[in-house]
This record gives sequence, structure tokens and C-alpha cells, in this order.
Amino acid sequence: MGEVVYTARVTIERQNPPIRRATLHASGEQVLFGVPDEVGVHYGVDPDTIDLHAGTLDYIAAAAGG
Repeated sequence: MGEVVYTARVTIERQNPPIRRATLHASGEQVLFGVPDEVGVHYGVDPDTIDLHAGTLDYIAAAAGG
């Protein structure tokens, strides 16, 4: 196996579940992760009680498309 050339460093903080704040150490950017409407409803999240944010799958799809 080859040597490791890069390690992604990310810190995840749980906010008001299911909201999470990720800090990307490479840039210092912070990103909010949550659940989109349909996913939140599936898991029993009342959309009137939290702000809905893009979920991890949304970010994966965006990264793969770029």
C-alpha cells in the first residue's frame, strides 16, 4: 500500500439535532448539515421545529458532480 498523501481534517459539532456544524480545517469554512424536507419527514422531524438544511448526500452529490 502506498503512503498517505492527504488526511482530511474536519470537526463536527452537534447542534440542535439533526443539525450539525462541520468545520473544514483546510479552509476554516463552516458548513451546516441537516436534513432536507423529505428526509426529515421520513425520520419524524417536524419541519416547523427546526430550520432544514441540506444533508450529507446533497454535499456528496455536489462534490461528485464537480
